Parts: sequence; structure tokens; C-alpha cells
Amino acid sequence: MAWLYCANVANHQTPLRCSNQSRHVTQIPVEERRFAARLQRHSSVALVFASFVLLYGCATPPRVQQLRRPADVRAQIVRLMPSNAVDRQGWATDIYAAFAALDLEPTAQNLCATLAVAAQESSFVVNPVVPGLANIARAEIYRRAQQHDIPQLIVRGVLLLKSSNGKSYSDRIDAVRTEQDMSLIYEDLIRRVPLGARLFANSNPVHTIGPMQVSINFAEQQVHDHPYPYAIDDSIRHELFTRRGGMYFGIAHLLDYTAPYDRMIYRFADFNAGRYASRNAAFQNAVSLASGIPLASDGALVRHDSSDIGTTELAVRSLARQLNLSNSQIRRALEQGDTKGFEQTSLYQRLFALANKAERRTLPPAAIPQIDLKSPKITRKLTTEWFASRVDQRYQRCMAQASAGVKSGARD
Repeated sequence: MAWLYCANVANHQTPLRCSNQSRHVTQIPVEERRFAARLQRHSSVALVFASFVLLYGCATPPRVQQLRRPADVRAQIVRLMPSNAVDRQGWATDIYAAFAALDLEPTAQNLCATLAVAAQESSFVVNPVVPGLANIARAEIYRRAQQHDIPQLIVRGVLLLKSSNGKSYSDRIDAVRTEQDMSLIYEDLIRRVPLGARLFANSNPVHTIGPMQVSINFAEQQVHDHPYPYAIDDSIRHELFTRRGGMYFGIAHLLDYTAPYDRMIYRFADFNAGRYASRNAAFQNAVSLASGIPLASDGALVRHDSSDIGTTELAVRSLARQLNLSNSQIRRALEQGDTKGFEQTSLYQRLFALANKAERRTLPPAAIPQIDLKSPKITRKLTTEWFASRVDQRYQRCMAQASAGVKSGARD
């Protein structure tokens, strides 16, 4: 559970279905329309394959994945969830709706990956209780006050002021139990108290939110780039605290991008460290092998918080002659490190060719980033590798359960 550090969509009119017998008009649910459209696309492909077989007789057409009814997918999600999870039907509804909105296939692999991350982050509690959160909240306020050279005495006085609900900020902090509670207190401080705005620079310090602990920055960018399937009542931040929003943005962050991974564990690492961090860590390993310069394989290719040249860029520059690339070309390529396009750059392809030749083997395109996790809630040494491994263990158990369910269904 990472915390610190680490449009309103227009309502489209729903098509109507009319019965000739009763003249009764009903609305077709969105998920049924999406299912029907996908079925039509797959049916067209199947028709082409069938025509090919009739013409050429001896050819066997590729198998076309059979689409399942939404109700069957939801039933599978319920079966795969822990038996002690509250309102499994509700979770299944929101998970399936996210898959449908993102046009992701609800395969066993994708469903189990989603459930594994949600179980690790929140144990399927929308707003889980965080032990010791009151102390964490106060420590964060005092830490920021120290950064601004504001004495603790003044901060304590501010916290004794009445908040929007009539209670003092200090009393509300003492009673805080969830990240949503804490986020609302910070919002109140920022909005109503000048010192609060100064301390938090009009930025709520609760950065990762909800049952899948998604970054607010990612969620806001996702809504900017893709239509959100629900009406937004207040803000994206508040939407993340709901089950439907938390699962939608979490599933988008986990699955809605292409990456050169042959194992799901690399997506789990990316979920913790950032998209493409596992691919970039493998690139850093290749740079180190080709240049002989030791590098931390943390997945960070350039320093976005500084104009200084980072260690990865310096190591790549030492290979500029062998790569036949200028320093500016290297920089432009590395700046694409958080996109799929980085794999198509001359730098990526030439560097791996150089490293493969030096090692006399094909290097893997992914590696678990080596990152120590930092958070006020973390009291022991944890790493991205620890997170990815823990989630992968849950994923493997879920896949075994899904496989057992398929075999049981076949016997029945």
C-alpha cells in the first residue's frame, strides 16, 4: 500500500429495443451492447475462416476465442475472490465494468492479476483502516512545517481551530482511521486555513488512493486521455475512493498498455514502480554489461527533477561511438522511457544488439527493478521486488484455482 512519495462524461443516449408483440420499449444495457458488438466482430472473422476451409478443404482454421456472457465473467470473478470478501457480487460488477470500458479481455490471467493486486493493496476493502494513521498524519504536517521554517507551536495552534464540521483539526486527526478520512482533513486545511495552503502548496499529500492504491496523477491523466465510464460527482480524487473508480483506474494502470513481458510479475513490478520500469531495468542491465559501468537497475532512465545528467545517461554516452548516436539523440531516446515507443528507438535496438554481442547471448527484455520502498507507513525494509513477488504468489494461487474450475467444469 503505497502512500506518500513513492469530465464529466456526456451521457450518450442508450439505443432502444422494441418488441413487436408487446410494443414494449426497454433499454439495452451498455455491457450487452459492447458484448454484442465484439461478438459481431468475432463472428465476421469466423465467417472468413469458414469460407477459407470450404475453398481449401485441408486447412484447419485458427481457433477463435469464444466470447463469454458478462454474467459468466462476473460469476467467475466471484468464484476467484476470497470467500471472506464482503459483497463479492458488487466487486465483480465493478471489475467487469472496468474491463468492458477499457476493452480488455477478461481472461483468467487478466482477472487473476487484477484480484491479486487488489488483495495485496486492500484485502478487498474500499477504504481500509491504516494502523497508526493519526501519528502519520501529524508527522507529515510537522515535516512540512519544518521545511517552511514554521515553529511547531504555531502549527499546534492552527490545528486547534474549528474545521468545517465543527470539530477541531486536531480532534479530527486523532480520530482518523482511513486515507479517505485523512485526505478530507487535508482538503479542509488547504481550503480554509492560509497556513494549510502554504504547508501543502495547494496539493493534497495523499497521492495514492483507493482499493488498488492508484496515483491521483495517473487517474487524472487517464481521464484526460480516455473517456471515464461514470459521471464524476465531485472530483477524480473522490472518485478514486469509490470501489468503481478505484478498480477502473487500478485495472487501467495494471493492464491497459502493451509491454514486452512474458510473465505477469513484471506488470506487478510496474504497478509499484511505474509503467515500463521492468523493461527499463533490463535496459539498464544491458547498458551496464556493454559499458562495464555498474548501474542501479531502478527503471529510471533520466532525471526528471533535475537538469543534471543521471548515471544511466552518462553510461550510455560512454558508448556513443559504438552506437553511432550523438548525446542529443541519446537524450531524446531516453526521454521516451515511459512510453512504448522507447523500444522502437535506435538507442534501444542498437544497445541491446551491442550487449547481446558482448555477452554472446540474448539478454532478457525485462527485469525486476531494484527499488527500496519509502513511505511513512512502512516500518521495515520493503522493495519493489518484495511487492511483485507477494502479488505474484497471490496470482499463481488464483490461476491454480481458475484452472481447477475449468477442469471441474469439463468433468461436469
